Amino acid sequence: MCRNFQWKLSSRSLRLGERTLIMGVVNVTPDSFSDGGQFLDPARAIEHALKLLEEGADILDVGGESTRPGRTLQVSAEEEMRRILPVIDGIREKAPAAVISVDTYKSQTAEAALAAGAEIINDVSGFTWDEKMVEFLANSDCGCVLMHTRGRPEQWPTLPSLAADEVLPLVLNGLRELSERAVSFGIAPERCILDPGFGFGKRLDENFPLLARLSELHQLGFPILSGTSRKTFVAKSSGLKASDHDNVRLAGSIAAMTLSIWSGAHVVRVHDVKESLAAARVASALVQADRTKDSSPRREPSQP
Repeated sequence: MCRNFQWKLSSRSLRLGERTLIMGVVNVTPDSFSDGGQFLDPARAIEHALKLLEEGADILDVGGESTRPGRTLQVSAEEEMRRILPVIDGIREKAPAAVISVDTYKSQTAEAALAAGAEIINDVSGFTWDEKMVEFLANSDCGCVLMHTRGRPEQWPTLPSLAADEVLPLVLNGLRELSERAVSFGIAPERCILDPGFGFGKRLDENFPLLARLSELHQLGFPILSGTSRKTFVAKSSGLKASDHDNVRLAGSIAAMTLSIWSGAHVVRVHDVKESLAAARVASALVQADRTKDSSPRREPSQP
């Protein structure tokens, strides 16, 4: 059963568990797998972010470096900051109340982003690719997303395959180790949310047993973030033609997101906020109905 949490951020707390929150993606990159180059210009990225807020996004996740499969990580912190800081500034100016997350594994970028007004650091490496990150975050007060990643993007094509029954234990143990490490450094548990990292070091078919058993991650005692939007495993399994790109990504993404919500995801990270929010409302209503079915007073059978 999905628990309720208060996710502590820099200036506020977010209530998690009453409904699933929508995290809208703002990629300020030339080469992201789904929307690379569309919002590289800061003005366009800001406009896109404001549109996502209008459509119902609870959180904006701004990223300046692609981590698509097979890519060698090479964007410097300076370039990453050049891409994202004007976007954060623009969002803050136009929508001061917006909750801003920054997708980065670099402590230098994280520090600059928090100073600019971001309140969440979303690190795909779980604070392991930059040895300074976990210590820096221990001395901050922002929210933290710890993602499970198996290897680095350039290694993913050659990683050994996993059997279906190996995937969940691998992710479960990995997230347990990441969260214990973060807490041991002084990051308060109420600041943390865990992400199983769909597609991050998991081959296409390896993501399905992870999604099917997502609810088992609740045993770790942290809220869960699920990011299945536009992932390759979703598109390739849909059966739609590659030429029908938008429908391939959207239809499959909504199906995977709906299962994530049914499994108790507290936050879902999506590209298509308007459509995802509509589906999430239906899924959340089903979850609430399932929660209350056993608490309803039992009616005595009517007498003939």
